[in-house]
Amino acid sequence: MLVDRLWPRGLSKEAAGIDEWAKAVAPSTELRKWFHGGGSVEEFRERYAVELGAEAAVAELERLRGVASGGPVTLLTAVTDPAGSHAGVLAALLA
Repeated sequence: MLVDRLWPRGLSKEAAGIDEWAKAVAPSTELRKWFHGGGSVEEFRERYAVELGAEAAVAELERLRGVASGGPVTLLTAVTDPAGSHAGVLAALLA
């Protein structure tokens, strides 16, 4: 399951073999740009938690929890440090 807002460059959807793209739980463009501009990890996590409280994100998280309750789910992301990113936050929420 891809959990990034942007599709990976140079990878066709057919070749990717990704079952789902969960854009609703990915950080917003604004938050992503803020973080890559030098924002702290702790503040990123706080701001991301606020975004995950939005109606669309809450609904998607509930759906993903249902999917995860049926067996292992692999969260895919293009970040270089998944544990210190939004993917780590999502993995903890789904565990």
